[in-house]
Amino acid sequence: MTGWGLLSTARINRAILAGIAAVSDARAVAVASRDAGRASAYARANGIERAHGSYEALLADPDVDIVYISLPNGMHVEWAGRALTAGKHVLCEKPLSRSAAEAESLFALAAAQGRHLSEAFMYRHHPQTQMLKQLVRSGAVGELRLIRASFSFNCDPDDHRMLVAAQGGGLLDVGCYPVNVSRFLAGEPERVSAEQLLGGDGVDVVMAGVLRFPGGVLAQFDSGLAMPARRGVEVIGSSGALRVAEPWHPVANGIELWRDGASVPEMIGTPAADSYALEVADMGAAARGEREPLLGKGDAVGQARTLGALWRAAASGEVVSL
Repeated sequence: MTGWGLLSTARINRAILAGIAAVSDARAVAVASRDAGRASAYARANGIERAHGSYEALLADPDVDIVYISLPNGMHVEWAGRALTAGKHVLCEKPLSRSAAEAESLFALAAAQGRHLSEAFMYRHHPQTQMLKQLVRSGAVGELRLIRASFSFNCDPDDHRMLVAAQGGGLLDVGCYPVNVSRFLAGEPERVSAEQLLGGDGVDVVMAGVLRFPGGVLAQFDSGLAMPARRGVEVIGSSGALRVAEPWHPVANGIELWRDGASVPEMIGTPAADSYALEVADMGAAARGEREPLLGKGDAVGQARTLGALWRAAASGEVVSL
């Protein structure tokens, strides 16, 4: 049985707790908050065995094998490092970092400690996402030309995601998903450009960007915290297109294949699955030494490098080469 510890009482914990509950050899053993009362109330409400009134106490808990970090973005690097140093495996909510050097350092620490670190892009574990990649690789749409992806919602103005100090903003909160799927399908970008609109206390509340990949493949994305809820991915090739209406929270049979000239799409069959349960099971298998996590160093470092480049491009208005 693999013991999980939750570092914070963030809302996203509900999804990971449901995933833990769905995996027979995983259990939520502890939750931590800097407010002991809040931690205790959260543990009682969610059937977690015990509560800790500090993050340090959870890291010292011998029954915690894997730490799930759902703290604000600006705290991810520090506490992932502390958890690894304490001898825990770490599943860190996206984004791990917007600095490739920081990501490299964390993975070097994980290797030195003999522990696993993974960035929590839950949608990557779903069969729909794997099928999308398989279709592109098999030439279902011909030669890959263009990827278009979006993710946005209207954020509460008082949310920490609207604060520079918390490393808020739409790119790191939701834009990281379109960036990630573009990299998943096309590789690592050669250069990027982006434009942004600022809000909150100076974070990007709307961003649109372009990534250029080897072979002339382009990706366009938009993200934001000040637009209606929007999400979608379109993958366009020389002879067809793939459209996914729910790429980040996949559903069964959610891929449309549009062949050139067709008036209706072909629906691609994929099974229903719980992305969070698959993510939990994947990390548990890694913790037991059965295999490497699905999302490891190469993906996380490439993601951090690309996010950093987009952040600089949006701030400067210049094209940034990677």
